[in-house]
Amino acid sequence: MGSPASAVPAAVSDPVNAAILAVSEDRLAGFAVDPFGEIAARSGVDVDTVIERVRAMLLAGTVRRVRQTLMATNLARGALCAWQVPPERLDAAFEYMFAEDPFSGHVVIRTTDAVSTGSNYRLWTTLKVPQGFSLRKHAEFLAREVGAERFRLMPAKMLFTLGVGHVRRRGLEPGARSDAPGEPLDTSIVELSELEWRVLVALKREFSAGELVRDLWDARAAEAGLDLETFTSIARSLSERRVIGRFSTFLEHVKAGANDERVTRYNALFHWAVPRGREIDAGREVARHYVITHAYWREGGPEFHDVNVMAVAHGMEKQRVLEHKAAIDAHLREAGIDCTYTNVFWGGRSEIKPSEIAPAAYREFCERHGIEPTTMTAGDGEIGASG
Repeated sequence: MGSPASAVPAAVSDPVNAAILAVSEDRLAGFAVDPFGEIAARSGVDVDTVIERVRAMLLAGTVRRVRQTLMATNLARGALCAWQVPPERLDAAFEYMFAEDPFSGHVVIRTTDAVSTGSNYRLWTTLKVPQGFSLRKHAEFLAREVGAERFRLMPAKMLFTLGVGHVRRRGLEPGARSDAPGEPLDTSIVELSELEWRVLVALKREFSAGELVRDLWDARAAEAGLDLETFTSIARSLSERRVIGRFSTFLEHVKAGANDERVTRYNALFHWAVPRGREIDAGREVARHYVITHAYWREGGPEFHDVNVMAVAHGMEKQRVLEHKAAIDAHLREAGIDCTYTNVFWGGRSEIKPSEIAPAAYREFCERHGIEPTTMTAGDGEIGASG
């Protein structure tokens, strides 16, 4: 019989929790019929304890959410968006993006160590709009709502790594990297049927503590109006089409959790400008470094000194994060990739939530705001840039 929730350790530093999190943060790629069984097998912790500990960490706020992620870059038009907002409106803009816009995901206020190209763009968000709708039109709507003076949309042209595993990255030495470069991941949009969207919507909703049971998908199949066999069959098919991300326990990595414990203090967005034609080579070399949680080919344009490779790293000490950055810079030079410019944007205030990507949700959003949905549809070949 399980222990009372109040007696179950919920800190990341607990050895059992650390063993679980080293797997559950970002090691369960694709769709798993029995994710807690998989975590137990890989962590060496029995499955009942895995469920008990994940539930306790979620209730304590150590884990901020438990959910099946999707490869949203393959399901919706998306971009990293930098916003130039008057200083006096910055906090209100942050609040609006986080609380009022279901299509904005990671919302963060960033700074640079010195005034540099793009340092006046303080508010950064990830932004996605469902298939058929215009990323640019939605960004223009948000700019009007928050009083942004300018914005820059930077869609991912290629992904090289994607997975935040803070626990397993602790104690890494600068320069630690894999023997093989990262694998490029395409960002082409995959079209789905109405039935497949029903399954995806049920899959992606985050779990409450009370929903964390061994037979995790039974209730979600019922929610989608399907028997379990059909539900899991469609989920496996979607996973094979690479639109399923991973089953994950997301740590609260900015705010203090149980025992006033933090898993990281610094969030750094690295920028590099590499020669045209070497973007994929550079992205793959950056992604092989274990400290990197996200790496992309994105075009920063003149607003950001024409950078084209971006990556994210976290750490407890700022100097250590800079040492990791210096090791990556050195590795790029050794690989024969010359950078004409580089910079670091440091994250400050930050909130994260999943972006809504279901087409029906966007139509509902338009109706709530008195917008005719057809006026927000995308034009042929529409891409993002400056606004």
